[in-house]
Amino acid sequence: MNLFDVYPLYNVTPIKANGMYIYDDKNEKFLDLYGGHAVISIGHGNPYYIKKLTEQMKKISFYSNAIQNPLQKELAKKLTQYSKCEDYNLFMCSSGAEAIENALKLASFSNKKSKVIAFKNSFHGRTSAAVAVTDNPKIISPLNAQQKVSFIKFNNIDELEFELKKGDVSSIIFESIQGVGGLDQPEEKFVEEMYLLSKKYNVCVIADEVQSGFGRSGDFFAFQKFNIKPDIITIAKGMGNGFPVGGILVNHKIKAEYGMLGTTYGGNHLACVATLAVLNELKEKNLQKNALKIGEYFKSKLEKIKKIIKIKGRGLMLGIEFDFNVSELRKNLIYKQKIFTGGSSNKNLIRILPPLIINKNQVDIFLKSLTIELKK
Repeated sequence: MNLFDVYPLYNVTPIKANGMYIYDDKNEKFLDLYGGHAVISIGHGNPYYIKKLTEQMKKISFYSNAIQNPLQKELAKKLTQYSKCEDYNLFMCSSGAEAIENALKLASFSNKKSKVIAFKNSFHGRTSAAVAVTDNPKIISPLNAQQKVSFIKFNNIDELEFELKKGDVSSIIFESIQGVGGLDQPEEKFVEEMYLLSKKYNVCVIADEVQSGFGRSGDFFAFQKFNIKPDIITIAKGMGNGFPVGGILVNHKIKAEYGMLGTTYGGNHLACVATLAVLNELKEKNLQKNALKIGEYFKSKLEKIKKIIKIKGRGLMLGIEFDFNVSELRKNLIYKQKIFTGGSSNKNLIRILPPLIINKNQVDIFLKSLTIELKK
């Protein structure tokens, strides 16, 4: 049997990792500025994280959500403390796409409507409803296309209200910093007006924090830059540092009923311990502040490189835009400079999503390597 060939692969085979670095089967050392799609938040091989998971595996790794699991309640409490998101309840699942599916479903349950407003260049996942609200027709099958979705541009409040006036919109889903779409951000005024309109028309606002959450933007959640309180917040990726985990934070005004949501693996013992370990390390090592500080340092240095036409994003969720396709540049960074970076739907943009433990010296290594490649 062969693998179902849907991934274009780089010819690198990692076999171990530590901190900011990945080592391949030839013992080559790579600086990781991508974190496996923003998943590695507290660093590869974090000793505390490994210790807590190992301890839990010796007790119990998994059982279903039909029994009591005090770790879920402990996680909900700590997540409230660290994120400052009060008046929410936690539902856990296993991935970002599953979080999006549950958020869209719950919004529809709450107001009995079905249409979704999403934004141009959005990316929310690859499952049924999640991919339907993703602005990429190439990955939307006829089955997915049955969902009722309107895509509008950021910052067009008139277009937004035109759609809302139709009365059939269940939810508005948005990324405070777009990930795959290329690090674009909505204006603060637009987000706050969008929030007010959602109340007027009985529409749920879903903040997609799957990639931007858990301190990456410099705020715990990227939407916290704005004066809004989303109805539902989706979380995943960096919350587990590589362990498959996701979830949604649900505003108290949306009431739970038995059976409305469910999951087999979501919130299992190991998933809870992985997330608790991440929260602990974020706090103990002040990684949210580090994301903000290093992000500003990164930007200040990038501004001095003339071939860069635009720097996007916040914290350690950055985009570096050029006036040419960056495919070859990224290959050279991997194969010649031994540095992992990310791409996006904007083919002229490099995405930077490193572990939040990154320091100035590692930024400088990248900047030196980038300058070398740009001179060729």
